[in-house]
Amino acid sequence: MMQYGGDYNPEQWPEEVWPDDVARMREAGVTMVSLGIFAWSRIQPAEGVFNFGWLDRVIDLLHEGGIAVDLATATASPPPWASAIYPELLPSDENGAVYWPGSRQQFAPTSPVYRRLAAELVTRLAERYAAHPAVTMWHVNNEYGCHLNLDYSDAARDAFRVWLEDRFGTIAELNEAWGTYFWSQRYSSFAEVFPPRKAPYSHNPAQLIDFRRFTSDALLECYLMEKRIIRASGATQPITTNFMGAFKPADYWRWAQEMDVITDDCYPDPNDPESFRAAAFQRDLMRSLKPHVPWLLMEQASNALNWRPTNAPKAPGQMAALSMQAVARGADGILFFQWRQSRSGAEKFHSAMLPHAGTDTRTWREVVALGAELGDLPDLPVGARDATVAIVFDWENWWAIESPDHPVVLDYLALVQRWYAAAHRQHVQVDLVRASADLTGYRLVIAPQLYLLRDDGAANLSDFVSSGGQLLMTAFSDVVDEFDRFRPGGYLTQLGGLLGVGVEDFGALVPPDSAGPGQSQAPISSPAGEIVGTLLAEEIHASDATIVGTFVGGRLNGRPAFTVNSVGSGRAWYLATIPDAVGTGSLLAYLFTEAGIDPVLAGLPTSVEVARRGDVVTVINHDSTPVSVTVVGTDLLTGENVESFVLPAFGYRFIQSPEVSREA
Repeated sequence: MMQYGGDYNPEQWPEEVWPDDVARMREAGVTMVSLGIFAWSRIQPAEGVFNFGWLDRVIDLLHEGGIAVDLATATASPPPWASAIYPELLPSDENGAVYWPGSRQQFAPTSPVYRRLAAELVTRLAERYAAHPAVTMWHVNNEYGCHLNLDYSDAARDAFRVWLEDRFGTIAELNEAWGTYFWSQRYSSFAEVFPPRKAPYSHNPAQLIDFRRFTSDALLECYLMEKRIIRASGATQPITTNFMGAFKPADYWRWAQEMDVITDDCYPDPNDPESFRAAAFQRDLMRSLKPHVPWLLMEQASNALNWRPTNAPKAPGQMAALSMQAVARGADGILFFQWRQSRSGAEKFHSAMLPHAGTDTRTWREVVALGAELGDLPDLPVGARDATVAIVFDWENWWAIESPDHPVVLDYLALVQRWYAAAHRQHVQVDLVRASADLTGYRLVIAPQLYLLRDDGAANLSDFVSSGGQLLMTAFSDVVDEFDRFRPGGYLTQLGGLLGVGVEDFGALVPPDSAGPGQSQAPISSPAGEIVGTLLAEEIHASDATIVGTFVGGRLNGRPAFTVNSVGSGRAWYLATIPDAVGTGSLLAYLFTEAGIDPVLAGLPTSVEVARRGDVVTVINHDSTPVSVTVVGTDLLTGENVESFVLPAFGYRFIQSPEVSREA
């Protein structure tokens, strides 16, 4: 069953409004709401005092209306009384300045006081509602780390020391891993170690990445604490928390193992005509995190937002098109923030399913129409592993590669998304994977800027090639170990033999907008078409690999730029630079041909999106110009047999087609 609904915040409204909310929800086709996300102060107005009467009435009212409840634990925003009594639960920035109440998420995740208070609240909630028939899912906290990415408080200091001792066992092991003889940083006990607070100059890079790991783990500990309490109450419903796409502070590969179902918040910008591609990347990441379980779009906007410098409304039909994009890429639920638009507070200009202007609005009409269409959709295939192309995306590498003091500043997420966007424009389906993931069934794996590469990831990529897969590695890969240290022997120490190349130097290029002298681009001559290297142009030598492309002009004129090496029944490609967007597309088109990879549908403009979910192909037109599409099958919304059709602006069709199956 496809779920439909949004965040419901009845505590912001008089009780006489609640029956009208339920009536309008039924009109809109709502099947589930997320309840109580920011209701801690209403549920617990003072320490030791709980008020559940209002929540009982709301849940019963929703249940009578046939609307399921995703019940939140309300721990995302402690009430003012908590920090007034216990100021030690407040977080701090790297300068030691306290984050005060008056907003939300004003808690140190490692604070023993916060965890005690949160545990008391969750215990009471779970005991009361675990067996309520309306409650079909539990929603722990909300958007962990969203506003408070890193906490440097004394609570974090103490917890970081414990985490490090658990990780290393002895201070000698930490010193060895962190290389602390550099700059006289040698520690004699864990009590001397601090979070990377404000310092005169660069921090130890190993300390930085371990603090990132610690932060992700500390937030996950909060989630797991609440999950254990809910399960201890006898609750059997799925338990989750809402992710935020490719969110740097939390390693979602690690988190996903603890989620019963993946949920996500996604807010593409209508001002950006390419934002639908970034949204598609986010949907595919969510599907890839737990590929055999459909995920839920937990939050999106019905229209305009309130938190960007300029908040454009969605065009007519655009909200439905983006919603169906999520369904096409594995979602079994479409929800919004929020049900009824707030009349006060920081998000009063944020759109909602039921706007301030009421039901005689385009937003409301589109919300009702979308609910009806989602209700008409049959159950869809899970759609796991429909792709034969995978892109390696790794959180630890993200943290390490964006540390300071590197040959050039790199935006890892943007570079990964560039490869994804190039595949998306060519209508080729992509999964996101870790280097250590099961790569069985993929024909091509792309690993952009895999700077930090663990031993198991390197061995897995090597096995993939030996077993017949094709691997593309790019510049600034296989450089350091998990502690951000060079391995003995230089660079590409793990994959150099597989790739058949050696790296001598990284060769940063001058940015195009720089006023300084030097080479800003590195053109390549190759059979892959136009490729222009940016940011880095490495000096490499080919030991066993065949040189497919060479640099043209500049300091590397005639040197190898693009190579291939046959290993076992597979091939390993290496690109010694970072291609621009055009070059990325050209290179992928070449590799798709080499690997025998076809698009889901061919001959469509890049403004049209195509996605496969089992034997169902979804076609979405993200442009204002109508587009003709040819595909044979059955329209799942109308039941008609089709061979070709015209998609209007922001139009979409779900076609069950035996001809559109996973590439063999």
